[in-house]
Amino acid sequence: MNASLHFAPLLDWSHLAVLALAFLAVAAFAVLRRARGAWWRLALFAVLTAALAGPRLTVAERQSLPDIALVLMDDSPSNRIDGRAERAEAALAGVRERLARLPNLEVRVERVAGTDQGTRLFEAADRALAEIGRRRLAGIVAITDGRIHDASPPPRLDAPLHVLLTGTATERDRRLTIVRQPGFALVGKSAPITLRIDDPGQTAPVRLTVAIDGTPLIDSAQPVNRDLHLDIPIRHGGTNLVELAAEAAAGELSDANNRQLVSVSGVRDRLKVLLVSGEPHAGERAWRNLLKADPSVDLVHFTILRPPEKDDLTPIRELSLITFPVRELFEEKLPDFDLVVFDRYRGRGILTGGYYQALADYVRKGGALLVSVGPEFAEPGALSESSLGAVLPAAPTGQVIEKSFRPRLAEIGRRHPVSGPLAAAEAGWGPWVRQIAVGPSAGQTVLTGTDGRPLLVLNRVGEGRVGLLLSDTAWLWARGHEGGGPHDELLRRLAHWLMQEPELEEEALAAEIRAGRLEVTRRTLADQAGPITVTRPDGSSADHPLVPGTDGAFHASLPADQPGLWRISAGAFHTVAAHGGASPLEMGELTATAAILAPIAAASRGSTTQLAKDGIPDIRRVAGGGATAGNGWIGVVARDEFVVTGARDVPFFTPILLLFLSLGAILAAWWREGR
Repeated sequence: MNASLHFAPLLDWSHLAVLALAFLAVAAFAVLRRARGAWWRLALFAVLTAALAGPRLTVAERQSLPDIALVLMDDSPSNRIDGRAERAEAALAGVRERLARLPNLEVRVERVAGTDQGTRLFEAADRALAEIGRRRLAGIVAITDGRIHDASPPPRLDAPLHVLLTGTATERDRRLTIVRQPGFALVGKSAPITLRIDDPGQTAPVRLTVAIDGTPLIDSAQPVNRDLHLDIPIRHGGTNLVELAAEAAAGELSDANNRQLVSVSGVRDRLKVLLVSGEPHAGERAWRNLLKADPSVDLVHFTILRPPEKDDLTPIRELSLITFPVRELFEEKLPDFDLVVFDRYRGRGILTGGYYQALADYVRKGGALLVSVGPEFAEPGALSESSLGAVLPAAPTGQVIEKSFRPRLAEIGRRHPVSGPLAAAEAGWGPWVRQIAVGPSAGQTVLTGTDGRPLLVLNRVGEGRVGLLLSDTAWLWARGHEGGGPHDELLRRLAHWLMQEPELEEEALAAEIRAGRLEVTRRTLADQAGPITVTRPDGSSADHPLVPGTDGAFHASLPADQPGLWRISAGAFHTVAAHGGASPLEMGELTATAAILAPIAAASRGSTTQLAKDGIPDIRRVAGGGATAGNGWIGVVARDEFVVTGARDVPFFTPILLLFLSLGAILAAWWREGR
């Protein structure tokens, strides 16, 4: 209980002051005249003045609150290796048992899991203190390996911090870290990567392996404890996954931080496209606009209207002054082009058999060829009759179908990466109005037209790829005719497939970690896809089924509950995905250390103890100003906090007391005067 005095005057304070001065003047006059009973009159005046001031007592009722000891338990992955988890759990049980012996003390345990940002020990402490209040905090006991990632700037603690380290003094750990890496590099060039293999106290070279997209690149011994510079060739556009691994050391804590995954985006340096157009038609502008709209494309466009030997009396001023550079384009610079497009081109004697053969060889050696045809493909002199016909996936029958039809996805087209993602809007596609009939085709027919005839045929020839579009009215989609269709998207995906972009491979396995889940995509032209095998960062593996998606691919989604490198395989296909990096911050350095927490513990008048060496210390209750740690013991501070549960307001002068004091003073004054 606790009491406080306050006043509730019966008169205004100014009136009360005047009355008190009057009483004081009368009493002073009596004292100066040495009148008998003057002091008792003064006492009576004082009692009356005090009573008029209305003194009252507020009596508060308090309830004592228990102090709180906060125990922070490090449950991060780095504190679960080399027997640390067992040592930590034993320490937690011992700390709880010792704290339970102390009276008026409550124990709160906060478990701290590792995240992509490492072990956030003090963030967990702040969350707990926000609930319990800092004034009740008697002390903090942290059971950890000391690898904390939110200790800078040092936190402000209002109680001693006692650190119980779970590691040992003889630990060894080798680790591989990436010092510098580029985010992107040009295709065909090299990406410089700087790495470091740290192995404290060692000098012998260590075996380093490097692989790109699963293909081995480097396997050699490298020096330790110094920066290493590697040039990684970027072979394709899109994501290039570079895996680096240092050989595990004998007796080291874990090899989880011996691996790193670097993702380098391959960027093509200005795609070079050769567009050769024949007879002018409405779709020619659509091709040109599509290719010119892409700032990464260098377009070389020629339209051939007449053979050079034709003599039709056309005025010289109306003829092109530029001779078509056949030899330069189709012999000298042909390998420099990433894609060659023929749009309604017919043989006019400009390209001889040798140049057609050069084009066919260009394709077989890895080039990309797209042929968009119209009625000229069904007439004599068509490209199919040249040496180039050997690489085209189909030959014309001579029939030109002139009627409206709506393109449809072939069964294999629903799974092909060029056309599969377009399936969702297929019902709204507008019509085309002409199609060239062909005989039996090679490769894959992804779009069909009238009566299920091939409309878009794709094929692989040697190391290159060929696309054959059997209509010259695709531009109707670009114009929005009767709803239009995915003109630009279809041709863009077609061009990138021809140029062998990895994201558009028919048989592929890809994975990424998004919003805490592992998202796996398996693309195949087969009707079904078998299960995938997922290997978690801790080495455990399991099979998971794939389900078909609306984009023609098969998918799997599962929780990514461990930081590190996830490996996924499906038959001959393999890929990886990194959760917080192949060697995340939490697993970057694994040896236990007191260097991070010891200064903070010392500043809070706490201590640092190594469990493997010193065991679990005893715990004592100490006063606020005394020592909080000693040899074999740690202390928690007595706070003696309370909460007010109620209050009573009572007058200081009860009627009986006021009557007794007043009558007493009057009688004493009367008695003194009567003597």
